[in-house]
Amino acid sequence: MSNQTRMLELRQALSRVIVGQDVLLDRLVIGLLADGHVLVEGLPGLAKTTAVKTLAAAIHGSFRRIQFTPDLLPGDLTGTDIYHEGQFEFVEGPLFHEIILADEINRAPAKVQAALLEAMQEHQITVGGVTRPLPPLFMVMATQNPLEQAGTYPLPEAQLDRFLLHVALDYPSDTEELDILRRDRPQAASAGHAPLAAVIDTATVLAARAEVQQVHVSDEVERYIVSLVRASRAPGAWRADWSNAVDVGASPRASLALLHASAAAAYLRGRDYVTPDDVRELAADCLRHRITLSLDARLQKLDRDAFIAGLLEAIPAP
Repeated sequence: MSNQTRMLELRQALSRVIVGQDVLLDRLVIGLLADGHVLVEGLPGLAKTTAVKTLAAAIHGSFRRIQFTPDLLPGDLTGTDIYHEGQFEFVEGPLFHEIILADEINRAPAKVQAALLEAMQEHQITVGGVTRPLPPLFMVMATQNPLEQAGTYPLPEAQLDRFLLHVALDYPSDTEELDILRRDRPQAASAGHAPLAAVIDTATVLAARAEVQQVHVSDEVERYIVSLVRASRAPGAWRADWSNAVDVGASPRASLALLHASAAAAYLRGRDYVTPDDVRELAADCLRHRITLSLDARLQKLDRDAFIAGLLEAIPAP
């Protein structure tokens, strides 16, 4: 069985456990394939944590959940040196596992967020002047509640930029919510809704990542990606009424994120080439956390999703 087929089986297995969040499940697997981190935002009760835990359970790898709280310290994530029998020994923190669930990440202060930066970008941790590598599969899947919720802090821009995708969740449909109720019944497990067992191993994920890097991206699609990202910095060239709509546009890292995510999406759909539709599908999730709208735009009730949708409408696809 090919690695691509196994990743497709993983995606299908997730759907048998999680109901009503197909977009979220797609993005989690895409993040896994693209070697990127995923930030999931939504109100409590939308299966954010459950979806991430289910994905971790489906992989033969080490997993650790970190509950972010206001009293969390950087050493609680990275580990620390302790004095034992006349010498210092390093005790590894939870970040040395392969899959990390950073639950309610925006409930911890900035100094804790900063401890994640090196791990997320460099796949290494430096403590006491010693740099230690993290596992090859290392992936952070973070959940956060909207900033309007009490006790939350905005994530630093530098850390937001380290997330490949920022997935915004909505409520499930009435049919999906009814299915959720039925699966919660005691007889659901006997009807085929038992907890998910491991489907793939770490070696399969790493091999699939290498194959994603071989997915073909045409010159036209690459130019389309660059046009979209550059338009987020100077939207007035495409829409005159948006000439002052942006304070900070997406950086070149956003172009790379959109390229890698689109290639992973094509791979997950059984193709070895990227289409403009792949780019359009992932544009909002790759860009929404990398754009800061101006005060004028916000006063006009323009949000980031509507802004990105407007760019997709204005810029012709190849």
